Amino acid sequence: MAGVLSGFPRKLRGVKTPHLKNTAEYEREAMPVPEQVRLPMSMHIGAPAKPVVKAGDEVRVGQLIGEANGYVSSPVHSSVSGKVKSVNDFDDTTGLKAMSVTIATDGAQTPYDGLAAPDLTSRQEFIDAVRDSGVVGLGGAGFPAAVKLAIKEDAALDYIIINGAECEPYITSDTRTMLDDADLIGDGVALLQKFYDVKSVIVGVEANNKSSITKMNELASSSRGLEVRVLPAKYPQGGEKVLIHNITGRIVPEGGLPLDVGVVVLNCTTLASIARYVATGMPLVSKCVTVDGSGVRNPGNVIAPIGAPLSALFDYCGGLRDDVKKVLLGGPMMGVAVPDTSMPVMKNTNAVLAFTEKDAGPPVETACIRCGRCAFNCPMKLMAAEIERAFLLKKPELLEYYSVNLCMECGCCAYNCPARRPLVQSIKLAKIMLRESKS
Repeated sequence: MAGVLSGFPRKLRGVKTPHLKNTAEYEREAMPVPEQVRLPMSMHIGAPAKPVVKAGDEVRVGQLIGEANGYVSSPVHSSVSGKVKSVNDFDDTTGLKAMSVTIATDGAQTPYDGLAAPDLTSRQEFIDAVRDSGVVGLGGAGFPAAVKLAIKEDAALDYIIINGAECEPYITSDTRTMLDDADLIGDGVALLQKFYDVKSVIVGVEANNKSSITKMNELASSSRGLEVRVLPAKYPQGGEKVLIHNITGRIVPEGGLPLDVGVVVLNCTTLASIARYVATGMPLVSKCVTVDGSGVRNPGNVIAPIGAPLSALFDYCGGLRDDVKKVLLGGPMMGVAVPDTSMPVMKNTNAVLAFTEKDAGPPVETACIRCGRCAFNCPMKLMAAEIERAFLLKKPELLEYYSVNLCMECGCCAYNCPARRPLVQSIKLAKIMLRESKS
């Protein structure tokens, strides 16, 4: 493959990050219902949902407020009962405009009358149910789960991998799913085995997560055809392509999908949420979020209504310290900094981290010393320094040569860079440059 290194020992790929799983043994706690929630219509990859409510409408928990607006899209449901305050534009974490529905809560959390568990007799009915549930990839990507599961009857499917490799530092929300909702994961596995002709279902867990390994082994002992695979605790073990290669030995080609190599990957919390919907008819309306970091007084795992402001989660965890410098949605390796704590919990928010000046001060950038650490540790065997140089030279043809779109933006390159180069930021912008050069 052009622009991709070859011949490096497998053991050099990825990095050893501090695990910092401070909240792994903290049981989940449901926070009080906030005074209002803001539900963006774009909490997933693909077309934003289309609002179906207006200001003044009364809504209840689980009621549809945004319908899927295309094949790659996902519906949005009210996470609270109350009255719609507004339907207007919202500046998301990327700076782009998206529609959102703001709801003033009544505190009653009254369920919507029309909810019912779906009756499933075929694969298509299962796929339709997953779509109706509003479940997307809950490990961070946000890809609509129904699209991933829309597999043709004649497609070759050898493996379904349940991703329990929670490789980012701090985050423990998936760990809590494996510990607290193992029965739902088991129900989800049974659904997959019922509607798909799959040879093997494997749940992958990192070796340092002993409690989850024990729990998943207990589940496997009572679940037909489920295997637990213990994986090296090395970041980014939970990356989809990395996980597929380390479990099956197969390589997803550039521009390809896991199904191209006979694999489907589902995050463990995604699968548990699908099973919960099939059992109860309640769509995705809440999320377990790890609240941690040096700026948080009392870290924990908080069950929050989707759309709740981050400030409400921090308040529930004792508030922020006075010298907080940065707040992230997600982990410290791939998370996104937010402008303020009024930003809402999204469907794929697995953690909210706050860091003090000591931990979040910007590094001093110096010139690249051509040490090669970025290349030696890249799990995709890319040359980040060359990609950065091609971007700075505004050479899209070189970006394509160096396979910039193969990058998963995991941050291993920047983490290892002694010159503290902003490699991930450059790669994100480089992808945009290459896309625009072809339009």
